[in-house]
Amino acid sequence: MVLPVKAHADTIKLTEYKLIHIDRVDSESKTGYGYRLQYYVPAPIDAFWLFKTNFDSDMLLTNDLIIGHRLVKTANNSVITENRYATAPGMRFLWQTTVIPGRYRLEFKLLNAEDCRHEFHYGSIQLSPAGNHTKVTQIAFFNFRGASLWVKYPWYGGMKDTLTKVSRWEQKMALRFNQSYMVAMRDQRW
Repeated sequence: MVLPVKAHADTIKLTEYKLIHIDRVDSESKTGYGYRLQYYVPAPIDAFWLFKTNFDSDMLLTNDLIIGHRLVKTANNSVITENRYATAPGMRFLWQTTVIPGRYRLEFKLLNAEDCRHEFHYGSIQLSPAGNHTKVTQIAFFNFRGASLWVKYPWYGGMKDTLTKVSRWEQKMALRFNQSYMVAMRDQRW
């Protein structure tokens, strides 16, 4: 059975789907740091969008870097979630995410930056169709105590290592979620 999905006709080599690109970008405020993270997940954009916007899911807790997650509030196209991270287990990070469905875009901001020893932390996640995959582009700007070391540290626990781990986890979860999505779509058609 053929299921309709939004797809893009670009031809991308299989090896490109596995690549994770991380580039440092200048902070918009000229203080702090920024990065651009790009990678592909093995799921069509509609399936992956459902995964990214499932803010009430415990699936995030399968990521070793996240030790707590809960949905706090939803209002219109805005969602507030609370996360606790393995690297800062005593802190509760309150994230406001604005969901822009027509553009497959999420814009996020750390609401309690000062409580989390941040000066600021905000950014966006843009999804784009890439055949049966989805291209993810995340851009973030931040400043926190120790950020200069985190950004430059090339090994375990540094920015590159952390973002690569999160991307690999998301690729694995997207594959699992996509399989469930396809079964649900098939069952919905009958």
